[in-house]
Amino acid sequence: MVVESEGYHALIEYFTEHLALFEKASEDVCKETVEDVVTDMIATNLMVVFSQNPDLEADFRFKLMQEADAVVADLSEVLAGAWLRSPTVEQISFLEDYIGLVKNLFDSAISQKK
Repeated sequence: MVVESEGYHALIEYFTEHLALFEKASEDVCKETVEDVVTDMIATNLMVVFSQNPDLEADFRFKLMQEADAVVADLSEVLAGAWLRSPTVEQISFLEDYIGLVKNLFDSAISQKK
């Protein structure tokens, strides 16, 4: 559905073009890791999707959760070197934008189902 779409593959390409952004380590001593930030942003956006579409069937909601898990898995693979480091402000900003684009793919998948 989402992770198999052309749009998602284009987003992965976009992400890899900006991988250099994740070569820098944060100089802040922050307890949050890139993993924490990504997981929180994906979960928050998925909750927004569900609240915007309260009439979704349980099976479809479950499929969306599986797709969200796949997105997190892909990001953990791509960001393996930075996954457990504290993110910089630039990295957090990029992740917010990127995950917002992923949410748009989820919204699109829902609108196509209706």
